[in-house]
Amino acid sequence: MTRPRILINFAITADGKTSTRAKDPAHFTSKLDLHRLLEIRKRADAILVGRGTLEADEMSMTIPAELKPEIQPLRCVVSRGGKFDLSHKVFNTQGGTVHLLSSDPPPEYNPRPYQNAGAIVHQCPLVDFLHRLRTEYNVETLLCEGGGSLVRALAELDAIDEVNLTWATHTIFGGENAPSITGALGPHLPASLEFALTHFEPLDNGEVFLTYERLKTSTT
Repeated sequence: MTRPRILINFAITADGKTSTRAKDPAHFTSKLDLHRLLEIRKRADAILVGRGTLEADEMSMTIPAELKPEIQPLRCVVSRGGKFDLSHKVFNTQGGTVHLLSSDPPPEYNPRPYQNAGAIVHQCPLVDFLHRLRTEYNVETLLCEGGGSLVRALAELDAIDEVNLTWATHTIFGGENAPSITGALGPHLPASLEFALTHFEPLDNGEVFLTYERLKTSTT
């Protein structure tokens, strides 16, 4: 599959959760972690999120001008049915071009309101969208910031190359319904994915920054 290099970035609690069971925004990490998130964004040609994460976290999907980004990354939002709130800040904030993916639109789906708002609308499976980003929009590096269902879909495609985690050892959410980086508890992935720890950075505030690289199995 021709696709961008895909990074994911999450903050997790001591018990491996990314949010509460109600999936509320969970701002449990430090300002340093937010700064690190923005620095990771500067490495990306495009940012990818699910619609639920976009709305829950009130994301603009931009990099502040004071960080002097060379470009503002493309802003890619995924929704199975393709329904988006045109009053959301992502449609009303200057930044990279907005790309909307409807992976399973209903027959009556009408993309025109989003196109009129300046977005580029795609109606195709996720795997085809990734291919299109690389081959048609020259996206070499794609950063996925959630949510868990989207990361699980990428994992099922074996399309995750780097995992960045801020492990907040000072916080526990608990509960089987609180999501992890691959969403709520459910069936195992079709196959295990092996990663190697490449960066380990403990901080004085009870946070640990971790980076993992996908280990690719060789074929003969």
